[in-house]
Amino acid sequence: MKIINLTPHSIVINDGTVFPPSGTVARVATTQVPDGVANGVPIMKQTYGDIVDLPAPNPDTIYIVSALVLSAAKAVGRYDCVAPNTASSDCVRNDAGQIISVPGFVR
Repeated sequence: MKIINLTPHSIVINDGTVFPPSGTVARVATTQVPDGVANGVPIMKQTYGDIVDLPAPNPDTIYIVSALVLSAAKAVGRYDCVAPNTASSDCVRNDAGQIISVPGFVR
């Protein structure tokens, strides 16, 4: 099985396996319009559009994407995408609380 990382950073699994970025980043297009002001700070209403830079399905290939892209991909019937399992209590964190590795993926 080929696993291609479509995020901008390396994904590290708790066992030490590293999936370096492929150079392509899948994203969900967004549109923003003004939606008010709170204490002088502008608020924008954001809507989501199409997935950008997600390759067509390829047999025996899984694409690592962000949770947002995963949600959008599932909504259009794509089941070849996974996201890092950052919700697991088994994530490894550094002293600043940032995740440095995950136990696996979610679909």
